[in-house]
Amino acid sequence: MFRLIAKTFQGLEEVLARELAEIGAQDIRPGRRMVEFQGDLALLYKANLRLRTAVRVLKPIHTFKAKDADEVYNAVKGIEWADYLDLATSFSVDAVVYSEEFRHSKYVSYKVKDAIIDYFRERTGQRPNISVANPDLRLNIHIAETDCTLSLDSSGESLHKRGYRVETVDAPINEVLAAGMILLSGWKGEHDLIDPMCGSGTIAIEAALIATGTAPGLFRGSFAFEKWRDFDRELFQQIYNDDSGERPFDHHIYAYDIDPQAIRAAQANAQSAAMLKHITIEQRPLQQFQTPASQATIITNPPYGERLVSRDLLGLYRTLGEKLKHKFIGGDAWIIGYKEEAFEQIGLRPSLRIPLYNGALDCELREYRIFDGKLAGYRAQGGILKTEEEKEKNLKKRKLRPRVSNDDGFDDEIPEYVRQRHRDFEAQYGERRARNEERGERRDTYNKRGERSDAGKGKPRQGNARNQQGGKTYNRDSRGGNQRGNYASGRNNGKKQYGKGR
Repeated sequence: MFRLIAKTFQGLEEVLARELAEIGAQDIRPGRRMVEFQGDLALLYKANLRLRTAVRVLKPIHTFKAKDADEVYNAVKGIEWADYLDLATSFSVDAVVYSEEFRHSKYVSYKVKDAIIDYFRERTGQRPNISVANPDLRLNIHIAETDCTLSLDSSGESLHKRGYRVETVDAPINEVLAAGMILLSGWKGEHDLIDPMCGSGTIAIEAALIATGTAPGLFRGSFAFEKWRDFDRELFQQIYNDDSGERPFDHHIYAYDIDPQAIRAAQANAQSAAMLKHITIEQRPLQQFQTPASQATIITNPPYGERLVSRDLLGLYRTLGEKLKHKFIGGDAWIIGYKEEAFEQIGLRPSLRIPLYNGALDCELREYRIFDGKLAGYRAQGGILKTEEEKEKNLKKRKLRPRVSNDDGFDDEIPEYVRQRHRDFEAQYGERRARNEERGERRDTYNKRGERSDAGKGKPRQGNARNQQGGKTYNRDSRGGNQRGNYASGRNNGKKQYGKGR
């Protein structure tokens, strides 16, 4: 048994901890954007194959304290690197830094690389190769203040890159986030599921994988641990071909979208994942939503108004609320959103609010239990809007803390255009704040009608309403990827093969 760390998105730590318990992990300790646990080589393979809410799985090899980059260099150089790589082994180093002592994560990664290279130069006169694109060994150094952990990255590419995506549209929802939303809802396939704004089908496909017990890692072409010196091919083949967790799915998933391009992408991706038989994908606007024939749960990621243009974003949320109230009585709906003014248009009281990040956006996943009539009557009939456990969660609800990992404050998985947009915003806001402080101005407050109220200065002045529409953008759901890898070639025709053609 040895120590392992599974990284995830902020807000999904408890879900990941439950997943780890289900695959046999020991001594599980949730942290911030990670879960620490104990396991063996078999569990490391299982974690990469079966975890739905993990971004990557790390195996720590050395922990130490350091106050500056030179101390990091000396600690890393002291490791017996011949146990992990040789001159023919290429490597790369990723750094994640939460520290006032270390401000530049890239500089930290450079010092780690220098220490490893100097280790071999002093012993052999030669140096191993560094490869960013496709290294034989991936290393990760994590620094929290002065506590440093150097780990082997067993996953390679982020685990959200399942491998089933063959078509894409704009503004995707991350596969890990989609799976986390489904698991947070408690849905596991006991009845139908509907996504009325499906984009390229990520939520529907992840739901089908959950309902059938299909491991998400089956579609990937490779994992980083396959290049490790201690890689046990026979053990991995046994774990890979174990389908004892798979089960029949007797219900159905429905995915709709107004965009024909999104529908084509969703159909192609569902077929690539061998889940098309479980999912009905149709082009249908939200306005045509009809009452489902049997019990169902709605889980959806509507547009946020950040990237894709929508003529009437608030009207879309208003329509969503109307359809829930009139066409989905007795159902349970889970909606992730970004803007409070959009949520307000739904016109329903959420029973649960869970803070989550969608990329760099600080979002909320809200649960709506739809009942007929007024709340008082619903409660009089024994209906429960919030369980005691949900009330406790709401009481503990807090805003997620800002994440800091790289030099610009974002994770590696966040696209550069998102980083640049936030850097521009921070620069503009900083200049405006500095001007206001210099002038001694105070921020004005607005009421719901858009009126600005200056305390002690007489009558309120009329202002512009802040919830104007127009210029908004859709946030679609998609991502690209490859067909199922060679390990799974033949699963569709009943044959399971490992390593064929590799």
